Amino acid sequence: MVDIAALWRFLPLGYLFTILIETPVLLVGLSAPHSWRRRVVSGVWLTAVTYPVVVLVLPPLLMARSQLLYIVVAEIFAPVAECAMFALAFHRGDAAAAISKRQRVRDYVAIVVANLLSFGIGELVRLI
Repeated sequence: MVDIAALWRFLPLGYLFTILIETPVLLVGLSAPHSWRRRVVSGVWLTAVTYPVVVLVLPPLLMARSQLLYIVVAEIFAPVAECAMFALAFHRGDAAAAISKRQRVRDYVAIVVANLLSFGIGELVRLI
């Protein structure tokens, strides 16, 4: 059984840890048309939306079945959702004209790399 209270206690620290890892990746990795402000806001905002789902919603649904299933679902959900949110916010309308296909791909790769890095470092910290 998953300890829901423990998940809530972990949420703020885990969120801070995650944005401290992911935001620098987005600062360096997002394409040139995005301002520094947008890059920082994206680091905080994207994680603010997906992290509660990964930490509070998915564990009670999946951990009883399999930790591996939880990890696979969570680590696919987070970058896919974040790429979709980023695309809806910054790759549509007038802003879309200023961003090439190559730059869009770079943005999505940066988001995926940021998520993989935070997952990997989180797993290393958990093992220590």
